[in-house]
Amino acid sequence: MSLAELLDANTFKKTMRGLFDFSPSSTTSEPKAPNYRLADSSEVAYADLINEESKLGRTLFGPIPEGHQREFFEHKKNVWIWHDGWLDEKGGLQGVTIRYEVKPEGVFKKIANEPYKRIEGEELDNFRRAAKMYLELIKTNIYH
Repeated sequence: MSLAELLDANTFKKTMRGLFDFSPSSTTSEPKAPNYRLADSSEVAYADLINEESKLGRTLFGPIPEGHQREFFEHKKNVWIWHDGWLDEKGGLQGVTIRYEVKPEGVFKKIANEPYKRIEGEELDNFRRAAKMYLELIKTNIYH
């Protein structure tokens, strides 16, 4: 599939991962993502698309402090990743990664070795708002 075909609005709707898509097919394992070809014949790997999406996703939470690394992206259908990494006073690498899973029963988050916790209220509203903003950003800036 060419990049032009991939970015076509109709194709985008069919291939873009849905935020709250709970159709029966969303519960099955996803096939291995193909590489996409640009018009100049170079390949765009799935990982490259995720990296480009994450570059936009990290901007949703305001300026990134000096020495911090931030990522926010949809890892796979209905699984979202937020990561913030930084150097501490001694120059050691610190960080937190949160995995959000969107299920018919709600949105659940997992931090490190802690159990999954259902998010509610303001935290759920903030997650939904960030996810919608992310999808609009990537749709507009990557998948035109």
